[in-house]
Amino acid sequence: MLEPSRSRPRRVPRGDGRLTAALDPHDQGPQDACGVFGVWAPGEDVAKLSYFGLYALQHRGQESAGIAVSNGRQILVYKDMGLVSQVFDETTLDSLKGHLAIGHCRYSTTGASTWQNAQPTFRPTGDGSIALGHNGNLINTHDLAQMVADLPSDPGELDLHARELESSTNDTGLVTALLAHHPDTTLEQRALEVLPQLKGAFSFVWINEDTLYAARDPQGIRPLVLGRLERGWVVASEDAALATVGASVVREVEPGELLAIDQDGLRSHTFAEPARKGCVFEYVYLARPDATISGRSVHEARVAMGRRLAREFPVDADLVMPVPESGTPAAAGYAEESGIPFGQGFVKNAYVGRTFIQPSQTLRQLGIRLKLNALEHMIRGRRLVVVDDSIVRGNTQRAQVRMLREAGALEVHVRISSPPVKWPCFYGIDFATRAELIANGLDEAEIAASIGADSLGYISLDGMIEATGQPEDQLCRACFTGEYPIPLPDESLLGKHLLEVSLSASAGKALPVLNNP
Repeated sequence: MLEPSRSRPRRVPRGDGRLTAALDPHDQGPQDACGVFGVWAPGEDVAKLSYFGLYALQHRGQESAGIAVSNGRQILVYKDMGLVSQVFDETTLDSLKGHLAIGHCRYSTTGASTWQNAQPTFRPTGDGSIALGHNGNLINTHDLAQMVADLPSDPGELDLHARELESSTNDTGLVTALLAHHPDTTLEQRALEVLPQLKGAFSFVWINEDTLYAARDPQGIRPLVLGRLERGWVVASEDAALATVGASVVREVEPGELLAIDQDGLRSHTFAEPARKGCVFEYVYLARPDATISGRSVHEARVAMGRRLAREFPVDADLVMPVPESGTPAAAGYAEESGIPFGQGFVKNAYVGRTFIQPSQTLRQLGIRLKLNALEHMIRGRRLVVVDDSIVRGNTQRAQVRMLREAGALEVHVRISSPPVKWPCFYGIDFATRAELIANGLDEAEIAASIGADSLGYISLDGMIEATGQPEDQLCRACFTGEYPIPLPDESLLGKHLLEVSLSASAGKALPVLNNP
């Protein structure tokens, strides 16, 4: 039987090893922060519902996974490093009994990829406990750490900041600690006090022993949807997860809204005036193609981006091919608009996800190809249009173009369904640093030469926005324009590993390193 808030024995770190490039295993594209799932459904197997919900959200985070379940008396948390299918088995899920649960799959944007930073986080409170999962990234982490440091220390209740067993270093732990401190009020009232003090992107799900909560930042940067089961409620990062567990979509959780669901039903509070700035990159790459965001089908948006690309950057060619899977809808749109036949020139290994086995330098030099292989009979002697969603460092595209040349392509014309990425994201996408972004050092012709392409075309900013079907002023476009909708603090107070260095408050007091017991 699981102990409350404990996972399986901690493992020795096994390295990063995300093999995301065709030839360079260490080259990473844009990575989203997390996927969250919550369910309140008495009489249902909420742990298995959470498992399948997380399975549908696995594309949003592949570093760790966890589920917290309450039976009305206590909360049990089970989490570990790896994919959802690696962390959970039938025996584990059968041991998680209750009527409400939350689940989380993580890609780290604040704090290292460690067991301690896996979610849901857990904290005891004066009248029970809470567990919380977070998709997004907060930008006032330093201030929140000081707020936690200033919480009164009661030896009988609040000295947990000094005595917890395992260190965590993410913004989620800070929020959990702030919510857990509500000696003179309810958790729901405490949330209405804490949420307005958070700056940045957040879609939260959390539970105490008897209530499921969900909240979304006032800008609505990351998606969050509410669904209905026959005997309960579900919240999830994307509506595809609702469909997976058989829930019907009710609506999106509104920006600046807090939901509470318990035996008395659903309650809604507005904790901040909405100022919608949804992430445009959700439409380009992050969300599943079968998702709908703000009433717009993500698949239709990507097809429309491809059509626009064909109009903006036409070329004489024999075949339009995608970089699977995220480039496929845009490639279909490009082929449809241009009249050039669509075909698959790459084969993707469906079993490549997160791996902890690092290839040696010799294997890398031999051209290890774990993700993609070229279909030579489709490529040889042809002029190709290769459609991808973005270029970050350019290493991945360079490897792909070289592979196509080796397979006999006559010409390779690269088309990208987003504008050049020139600025880092501080709201929940882990891009390379600004200095590493290839578009900051080279113009389009130079990038084409760098990756070995005969030509390169990026969709225009206006074309991408038009394809989303959303008003321009309701989209965050910061990674393309450098215009951040939520003002950023000093650069020294930003960064993925901010809480992993020794910080000091203005009074000279050490800020806490929060823990997940």
